[in-house]
Amino acid sequence: MMSARRVVTLPPTLRGPEALRFATDVRSRGADVLEVRTDLHPAEAVDAAALAGILDLLVSERGTPLPPAWVAAARWVDRDVVHAGALDAPAGKLLASHHSERPLSTEEALRLWDVAIPTGALVKHVEPVGELSQARVAVLLETQARLRARFGEGRVTLLAMGPVALPIRAVLAQRNVLDYVALGGDWKAAPGQRLLADAVREVKYPHPVPLPEGEGVVTRLGILGTSIAHSRSPRIHRQPFDRIDIPEDAPVEALVDALLPHYRGFAVTSPFKIRLARHTGSPLDAINTLVRRRDRWESFNTDTEGARTVLERLGARDVFVLGDGGASAAIRSVAPEVGCQLRFLKRAEISSPLAGCGIWTWPDRITPPDALRFEGARVAVIAYGAPARRIAAEITRRGGSPLMLGAAWFIAQARRQRALWETAS
Repeated sequence: MMSARRVVTLPPTLRGPEALRFATDVRSRGADVLEVRTDLHPAEAVDAAALAGILDLLVSERGTPLPPAWVAAARWVDRDVVHAGALDAPAGKLLASHHSERPLSTEEALRLWDVAIPTGALVKHVEPVGELSQARVAVLLETQARLRARFGEGRVTLLAMGPVALPIRAVLAQRNVLDYVALGGDWKAAPGQRLLADAVREVKYPHPVPLPEGEGVVTRLGILGTSIAHSRSPRIHRQPFDRIDIPEDAPVEALVDALLPHYRGFAVTSPFKIRLARHTGSPLDAINTLVRRRDRWESFNTDTEGARTVLERLGARDVFVLGDGGASAAIRSVAPEVGCQLRFLKRAEISSPLAGCGIWTWPDRITPPDALRFEGARVAVIAYGAPARRIAAEITRRGGSPLMLGAAWFIAQARRQRALWETAS
């Protein structure tokens, strides 16, 4: 199976030489195509010919007509099959697209494409995800399959849109011609885009068990959380592995149920550990791992392996714990095994400086209370990467000594996760 060509959209703030530098950067990171849209850039803001000299150029007409210089330089010209008025494009350049305002049945979607499309033109169909369910994902896959049957396997791209669309887009990408992805940072061209790095990694390190010809697609793994662009999970687990960064109030319960046929397991991080423990009927207060068991999810908390490692590294009999979420539940469960007494501190209870040894479990996005101060305390940081560095700086600023134990926690729990996912059915 051919992998989809990875498309990155030029951000609206980048013009002239900055746009050229961006194109060079994304090419070095594995992008195949650069998209420039008329709703994001005026004609004079970019040198289309220069951009096309760096990457294949896809120019998209969104409201404002495409400048002739853009069309001349482009590899593909995106015009809406419903709203463009005309699908004119130089021979072999047309990408006919449609962006639906609501979820469609397969038959409704196919009726939109009862138009004459030049031979060889690409076809792109976009819909909002709508109400999450296995049936809804199945409709999108059926629409994709029927469009591929009508126009040819090498011509069709179907995209889902919305705050929780990322894993569904990843599933669809396995049969798409184009995969619209984001470089990272604060801006994305569309809600639900996955990261370029994850799409590249999936192709670079394919699943070790090839599919027999004509069978389905490989089931995936992923991590569910909020603000997880820093997560290192994709680097150490088998591919394909998706960073599924969704809003804190997202319907994560419905999402994991809708994805059951397509994912064999998930890592779960803040803020969904407690919610998914309840959803899966776990006897645990919080979980961090889901494993597929045919038609249901089985949940585990491999954070206990990380918690045990951190408590052993601290080597203290008495430990205060800042925060009482999913990570704290793992710490609580293993403390008796290592002979450790814990003191869990609520934010409102912190009024005097803290001494001794402690563990900071608050996510980086949570602001600590103003009253928090340390009196030479050794404080374990169980985050890693940039969030860990920010937390460590906060601990130092407040009079403590940070102990960077996030990597130790992460590796210990990840080993157990990997073993569990190998048992998925």
